[in-house]
Amino acid sequence: MNKTTTVAFLLLTSSKLFAFDIAPEINRLESQWATVYYAENSAEQKKHYPALIESAKKLVAKHPRAVEPVIWQAILTATNAAYEPPFKALDSIQTAKNLLEQTIKLEPTALDGAALVVLGTLYYMTPGWPISFGDKERAESLFKRALKINPNTIDSNYFYADFLLTQGNIDQAQIYFQRAIESPTRSHQQYADSQLKKEALAALKNTELRKLNTGKNKFFSLFSSANSN
Repeated sequence: MNKTTTVAFLLLTSSKLFAFDIAPEINRLESQWATVYYAENSAEQKKHYPALIESAKKLVAKHPRAVEPVIWQAILTATNAAYEPPFKALDSIQTAKNLLEQTIKLEPTALDGAALVVLGTLYYMTPGWPISFGDKERAESLFKRALKINPNTIDSNYFYADFLLTQGNIDQAQIYFQRAIESPTRSHQQYADSQLKKEALAALKNTELRKLNTGKNKFFSLFSSANSN
């Protein structure tokens, strides 16, 4: 998984959903992740992700009844997979999947359905059987569940749009990219949200360009056919 495909495992958090008062710790971990993720130096990213994973594990141990740290452990594990050898990366993705499934069983609405979004993303970005567990239908089902929980989060709209784009559904993808751009920005995570909205805006422009080029190609195809008669 490269930076384009893993862009912004960036999740909206809501303190009212926390089983414990751990919002500041989760927000701090997310801010650290965003700083590393959007750094231009890939060597720095590779160096810092393992430490962030350990920080997430410590939060899991500190708050054993809370699902939010587990979700972030899964996010960091999946993000770090981009810097691992192929077979180890597949193991990491499987580990992330298992963690996310655990949290969904316990509290699917945690972090505005974040686990559903991340798991859906893994399902459509990961190769299918026999290499891994990729499944497009399963991915769409998870995204729709997340959007029912909260239709206004940046991540659920962005990643569903990206999924729709991979399926060739450009018109619907544009709708959800626009919704991601218009989603509320968190006051305590302005940097992270602004970066993801930039990605959404760039993606929306690319879909518009793709539609324009598709229209031109159809026109030239018809023109060529007419000249050949």
